[in-house]
Amino acid sequence: MKRLRAPALALLGLIAFLLIWEAVPYFGWVNPAFLPPPSALPKAFMREVSSGAWLAAILGSLWHYFVGLFVGAGLGIALGVLVGMSRIAEEATAWVVRVLRPVPGLAWVPFAIIWFGVTPGAAVFIIAIGVFWISFFAAQGAIRGVDRDLVEVADAFGFRSPWQRLFKILLPAAMPGILVGFRTALGQAWMAVVAAEIFGVAGVGQRMMQASSLLATDIVVVYMLTMAALYGLLDTAFVAFQRWVLRWKA
Repeated sequence: MKRLRAPALALLGLIAFLLIWEAVPYFGWVNPAFLPPPSALPKAFMREVSSGAWLAAILGSLWHYFVGLFVGAGLGIALGVLVGMSRIAEEATAWVVRVLRPVPGLAWVPFAIIWFGVTPGAAVFIIAIGVFWISFFAAQGAIRGVDRDLVEVADAFGFRSPWQRLFKILLPAAMPGILVGFRTALGQAWMAVVAAEIFGVAGVGQRMMQASSLLATDIVVVYMLTMAALYGLLDTAFVAFQRWVLRWKA
């Protein structure tokens, strides 16, 4: 019974939330044009699917998402590992990091348009910026957190070159922290997708802006829920992958 209580309460909470949401526009507390009821969403979803707009928007955003995620996270992890391994690299980049880290991703939109135009490349750039720092600090912290005793043991067994230390000791020991950072980047990249597409790049963000300009808020909510569902699937798949990679910890 205890194992069933948590999912039962979660289901009841979701049902209560949907009922309250349905009641608010139904009783006129909020104009349905501003907050569509859940009952209106299936019809809006089917309209988007039948027109082909939904699939086109999703495929466009997924392309921006994955390319931006892997470019930004890949560069962030690589630089974070380098800085984590080398005090000289950390000192050389300290002020560059302090200057650039506080700049929000949206602040790069003008440069993205100037450098890449209103193209998918601009969206990829914004998403990559959004996930870079998360991956960088996760990798740097994970490398710095490796037990120094492991490095001394590696020296004793003859693993003295930087490459040997990296692949035999540092990366395996730091992998849990690096993967946690990458999982955080998965969510951050989804948040960056809409920001990266609202200035005209084809995708979910552009479609949401088009719908909102027409007060088609039911379509906006459809895409919001679509993004939530896609992120849920990706996060679930990544957790399974994470468990497989870290199976040696079991």
